[in-house]
Amino acid sequence: MENPRGIELIKRKLQYVDKTYWTVFILLVVFAVIELFSASSTLAFKSGSLLGPVWHQVKFILIGAMIGFVVQLFPSKIVRWGGYGLLGVAALCLYLMIIPGSPFVSTINDAERWFKIFGFSFQPSELAKLGLIIVVADRLSQAHDDEAELIKEFYRTLALSAFIIFPILLGNLSTALLLAGVVFLMWFLARVPLKYLGGIMAIAVIVLVSGYFIVEFGYVRAHRPMTGPFKRAITWVGRIDKFVADDDAASDGDDDYQRNHATLAIARGGASPLGVLPGNSMERNFLPLAYADYIFAIIVEETGLIGALVLIVLYLVILFRACNTSSKYADYGAMLMVMGLALMLTSQAFVSMAVAVGLGPVTGQPLPMVSRGGTSVLVTSLYFAILMCVSREQNEIQAQVEQSRADSYEDVPEIQLD
Repeated sequence: MENPRGIELIKRKLQYVDKTYWTVFILLVVFAVIELFSASSTLAFKSGSLLGPVWHQVKFILIGAMIGFVVQLFPSKIVRWGGYGLLGVAALCLYLMIIPGSPFVSTINDAERWFKIFGFSFQPSELAKLGLIIVVADRLSQAHDDEAELIKEFYRTLALSAFIIFPILLGNLSTALLLAGVVFLMWFLARVPLKYLGGIMAIAVIVLVSGYFIVEFGYVRAHRPMTGPFKRAITWVGRIDKFVADDDAASDGDDDYQRNHATLAIARGGASPLGVLPGNSMERNFLPLAYADYIFAIIVEETGLIGALVLIVLYLVILFRACNTSSKYADYGAMLMVMGLALMLTSQAFVSMAVAVGLGPVTGQPLPMVSRGGTSVLVTSLYFAILMCVSREQNEIQAQVEQSRADSYEDVPEIQLD
């Protein structure tokens, strides 16, 4: 049987959807489809299908769009409750993966970041990022305008963040640092006293600098192998060394090979404001991860400065729109959640683009919604869905307030002056 009341409720909610977020989402999808068609040439050759790799990604994009459409209609409180469950599942997967000899670990591109179960693989770190931001925002909102309670929640979220970030750190330093940075900014937005933030910053700097020198002089320069949970630390330090070294001193290895061809792609695209136009990339045939970590280099090669600027503006719009929405939103927890999600999306995008153009060491961060990857696309779609959910609520509440004011004006009796 039809439910007229439910249909009317959905129609009313659809009147207040955030067109700005949907526009950015669709434009990023257009970038993804066009550039993946070009950048996935090596995958197409291996699979024997011209459209196979692109269609594989399009299926995830369509599922992500459906997720966005449905979740935007949810109350934001349900989203926050769901964040706790999502974080619990992600934490379980992350700790199962660090057990020595774990059967749940799947290695892709020499990285053990994928959780394998029932024939499916996904990155639990992507789920953990989303879940942790939602939970931290909700916990900090519980102490709004109460400094004593805020300090307690600061310590609770600090312990929770350390618990979640530790297993991520073992396999993916850049993701761990990104997530830690976003949580730090959320503490700042929640007005945690600066002395606590300064203390955390000082401890983090001491640990990172000390760790770098221990690995650099104790293992890298001593030519000693590293084993145990931090065995990838040699890779991290090596990438930093190569980034700060002279070009002539760092000219071998897979990372240098990719960086060199990314530089050639950017130089070729920079010859014209519009690049060499989509489909004419040459470096896509040499970059092993042209469709993933280095897709921005292919975008610059094929669309030039104009395409790069358009993409940069799209990611900035996400952050500016989040600032605009959160500044008007009465729900403090939703405001923190929106800002955390927008900061994560934007910062990840700019880190990915910086690596592609040679402004940072190799990190392996995908370009949100554009790089190839099922987990990344679905989780990024959830980011957009939650942002649109909060914005839709704000638009609906604002419309109700304006209607209430208009009705109150109509009830004022007409005054006759003598």
